[in-house]
Amino acid sequence: MGGFLNQNSPSVISLQSQKEQGSNAVASGPDSKPKKKICCACPDTKKLRDECVVEHGEAACEKWIEAHRRCLRAEGFNV
Repeated sequence: MGGFLNQNSPSVISLQSQKEQGSNAVASGPDSKPKKKICCACPDTKKLRDECVVEHGEAACEKWIEAHRRCLRAEGFNV
């Protein structure tokens, strides 16, 4: 499973397309609530983050951790 850091992997491509479409997922208005539970939001970035942390440790995975946070923010969560 060490190949997930490869920039050509399907997961990374999916993540990149999510980032491009991320602004479309934001609900309007500052008082809007997320439509999903935080545990169910952003499963792709969550999987990449979790796999990286298990295999390489938290310090080596800041890129994936921040990608997951950006995704959660785009879904309306305050993280």
